[in-house]
Amino acid sequence: MYLSCLLVNTGDNPDRPHPGRLWLRNVYRVHQRLCMGFPSAESKEHDPLFLKPYKPGRFPEDRYLSDRKKLEVPDDVLRQIHSPRDNRSGFLFRIDPLPSGRAMIIVQSAVKPDWDYAFRNAMHLLAATPAIKPYDPHFQNGQCLVFRLLANPTRKRDRENRPAGRNNWGRRVPVPRNEIEAWLTSRAGRYGFSVECFDNVQTGYVVASKGKEIDGSSEIADDEEAKGRLRHFFYARYEGKLRVTAADSLRSAIIQGIGPAKGFGFGLLSVARSRE
Repeated sequence: MYLSCLLVNTGDNPDRPHPGRLWLRNVYRVHQRLCMGFPSAESKEHDPLFLKPYKPGRFPEDRYLSDRKKLEVPDDVLRQIHSPRDNRSGFLFRIDPLPSGRAMIIVQSAVKPDWDYAFRNAMHLLAATPAIKPYDPHFQNGQCLVFRLLANPTRKRDRENRPAGRNNWGRRVPVPRNEIEAWLTSRAGRYGFSVECFDNVQTGYVVASKGKEIDGSSEIADDEEAKGRLRHFFYARYEGKLRVTAADSLRSAIIQGIGPAKGFGFGLLSVARSRE
């Protein structure tokens, strides 16, 4: 696998609109651009400088998969973008805030991405050349690690407790604020670790829109079609220490991600050796 670090060009003044800062406000567009780092061989052969307009068949999205034959989507693209995440296919990403309003995007991928191709026509979004390194994590039971995770702590509505006459069973809703830590600690065992402590837990929402771009004054246009495409994802950013209880399970959790909404920047668990 590979780890990539992309430093986003957010500008010097957080109060002034900047392309990189506006890009981060819509996590759907972030994911879309990252998918471009895994082009098909045919795309690179016929458009090596990425000069042609964006076409979904070259970087397919979920809504085009049912029409795959019509679009003639290359298999090598699908294996990296829409596939089960493991050490041979797929990728995870997370947007990490940095001091002074800056931001870093961490990408964990099964194959080496081509960021030169992905950002060839959008270099203004980055503040530096992306850094890429091989990644092959291995652990030992009992090992203490520091961790960072951006998760989407939600649960499905219960069929029995739904309001009469409403079909909202199965819809994911955020867990209550006082259950944020319990959401992770109760699941940690299946992922091969136990939480030693939380050093920091932050909550909020990220926005994803397939409609018009989100700007600084209003999140989206007022037309009904655009409103239907606007989605808010509840997040919890966890930082703390964990104890490895099942090394193989932890490795699988890092490779596959934790929790729902992985395509929107959730689920990537990062760990490092504890100074202790």
